[in-house]
Amino acid sequence: MKEQYSYKRLSKQQMEAEIDKIKRGKFKVYIGAAPGVGKTYTMLREGNDLLKKGIDVQIGLLETHGRKETMEQIGDLTVIPRAEIVYQGVRLEEMNTEAIILQRPEVILVDELAHSNVPGSKHKKRYEDVLDILEAGISVITTVNVQHLESLNDAVEHITGIRVRETVPDSILRAADEVQLIDVSPQALQHRMREGKIYAMTKVDQALNHFFKTGNLIALRELALREIADDVDERLESMERTSSLRGPWRRKEVIYVCVTESDQADSLIRRGFRIAHRLKAAWFVTCVALGDTDEWKKRLENLEKLTIRLGGEFSYQEVAGRHQIAHVFASKAQEAGASQIIIGKDAVTSKLLPLTQQMDVLVVAHVDSWQMAGNQVK
Repeated sequence: MKEQYSYKRLSKQQMEAEIDKIKRGKFKVYIGAAPGVGKTYTMLREGNDLLKKGIDVQIGLLETHGRKETMEQIGDLTVIPRAEIVYQGVRLEEMNTEAIILQRPEVILVDELAHSNVPGSKHKKRYEDVLDILEAGISVITTVNVQHLESLNDAVEHITGIRVRETVPDSILRAADEVQLIDVSPQALQHRMREGKIYAMTKVDQALNHFFKTGNLIALRELALREIADDVDERLESMERTSSLRGPWRRKEVIYVCVTESDQADSLIRRGFRIAHRLKAAWFVTCVALGDTDEWKKRLENLEKLTIRLGGEFSYQEVAGRHQIAHVFASKAQEAGASQIIIGKDAVTSKLLPLTQQMDVLVVAHVDSWQMAGNQVK
């Protein structure tokens, strides 16, 4: 008997999406737990290996930080000159994305994905330049540290006492064709630090007593390992959607994040994303508040941008009195079919619990004030 095959004609939109996927360059990310683990070194070594195979590989942006070992890995790779931008009378340099696209190498190496560009650049962030390069059909190999992932911002501050200001949306990592962890033990990393292979010798003692403390490095390493584990699980699931292991017996989770004018709103949104991502769940953020000042509108705009950047759906509802807030949250969560609600610990929480008995409710303790007083870094 002849086998029967069924064919499904792709829609115009699906066909265009498949064509765009084929045209797009390949995207590889080297991720590490901290500076100095060897991400740039490994990226350059791979670039030279590809060059020896006859592939046109060039360096779009490289930050050696004066490290001799890293500079030696440049080898025969061509470095595309940076673009000059004048800002407040000072001549500064950034990656020349336009020149890269014009030269059209097969592969471009781009260091420090989370970097913020000089004001006046086409894009605010380097990862946006990388997206342009990929869309032009050029493959990109890049580097980033785990503390720069947007959703881990609060966790990193809790671990180190430092609020990292340069971040990339987690969706950038999900868009990569390959993510590879560059891992070394905390002891090996501290040894490299003492030898002056990461920072100048004048900064070694300060670094070892702050960011590079053993406890910090262990915790950051765990974050990096978990991130890679999540990435592997996500890719495995995408290949096994029809497997019985991923069958309908799994509970379909919907995460609902409830925020008000509280300073904790950003943290709640990030927590919602992390939980939703691990459960492969849809997630929503609703903000219910009384405020209508210009300052509050700006804050609301930032909360919406954060939610969208992390892949959630944001909504806002203004109420006449605080007594209405819990009822609005309960109603919205039920409409979305929420299985879990995430809310901060405040007066609204006690009123919400009786209204959501059919849902799991995670009450998040307020961020300790000492965390907010930490140093700020790029």
